[in-house]
Amino acid sequence: MPETTTPASQTLSRGIRILEELADARSPLTIDEIAARLGVHRSIAYRLLRTLEDHRLVSRDGSGAVSLGARMAALAAGVAHDLQAEALPELTAVANDLGMTCFLAVLDGDDCITLASIEPRHAVASVAQRPGARHPVTVGAPGKAILAQLRPADWPADAPAGLHEEVAAAQTSGFTTSHDEVIPTLQSVAVPLALRGQRPAAIAVVHVATSIADTEIAERLQRSAMTIREAFEG
Repeated sequence: MPETTTPASQTLSRGIRILEELADARSPLTIDEIAARLGVHRSIAYRLLRTLEDHRLVSRDGSGAVSLGARMAALAAGVAHDLQAEALPELTAVANDLGMTCFLAVLDGDDCITLASIEPRHAVASVAQRPGARHPVTVGAPGKAILAQLRPADWPADAPAGLHEEVAAAQTSGFTTSHDEVIPTLQSVAVPLALRGQRPAAIAVVHVATSIADTEIAERLQRSAMTIREAFEG
């Protein structure tokens, strides 16, 4: 008997796409913007949003703009719960020590996805890095720190040739940097976080400008990475 496969649910796929688009957006989106990004009629987008809203996965403000709902935070907290529990105190310490947003990123397919993020407590201004935000693993400091833990044969097929040299240098220095790669004007420093039985990960900070040297930032991140590794694997 020939093998059969269950047809994919277009409705479910579109609902997930909405959540991904909202996670990647830097601000709430209108229904029209969501419909355009999905390539569907406004009425279809509206019905999908109503369902997501009923489950508190999205919310709308007074003007009707849509953002991720509080329920998403609860769901995200259940992903790699033990890792997040061990990492959050260190992310908090780094964020407050350096006055920069500190976050934990993991490999997800060919993407680097933010699992947890902490903004500094007393900074005048800080950069928001929302959990669930994703970008190709071939760009950005945390992506490069993750690639440093993989064999080149396991990299995405479209990885730029020059990236190999950059990651090789990072394997020697122990940290990676990026400037204006994921979001214009933003800079990032990351260190690998290799944990037994877990997907390749990285801890990183993101900032606009600072007088602190990248090497000093990396040393602080490396101390936290070691603490997380010992706590998680010990």
